[in-house]
Amino acid sequence: MTMRADYDSEANAISIAIADAQHAERGDEVHPRAIVALADGKPVEVQLLYPNAGIAEPLAAVAKHYGLDREALNAAAQSALAAPDRVVVLEVAAKATA
Repeated sequence: MTMRADYDSEANAISIAIADAQHAERGDEVHPRAIVALADGKPVEVQLLYPNAGIAEPLAAVAKHYGLDREALNAAAQSALAAPDRVVVLEVAAKATA
C-alpha cells in the first residue's frame, strides 16, 4: 500500500492519503482529533488534528473503526512530522505471516 502524508505546520494537522480518489463523498469523525474521508464508503484519507497533542490515540481509533493497519498509519504520521510542510510517500507492505 502506498501512503502519502503531509504535516501542515501552520494548520497543525496531518493528512494521510491511504487510497487514490478524485474526491471524498463525506467525512467521518472517528475521534475528536481524527476525521476520515470516505469515497464509495471506503476510507481514502485521514486528517489528524493537533498532532502535537499526541497521535497514538486518534490513529488507534481510526485503525480499529476501519480495520486499517495502525502501525502503517503511525509510520506515516511520524514521517510527516519529521519532514514538515512536505509530502512524504511511504510504501508499506503487508505483514509477513509465520
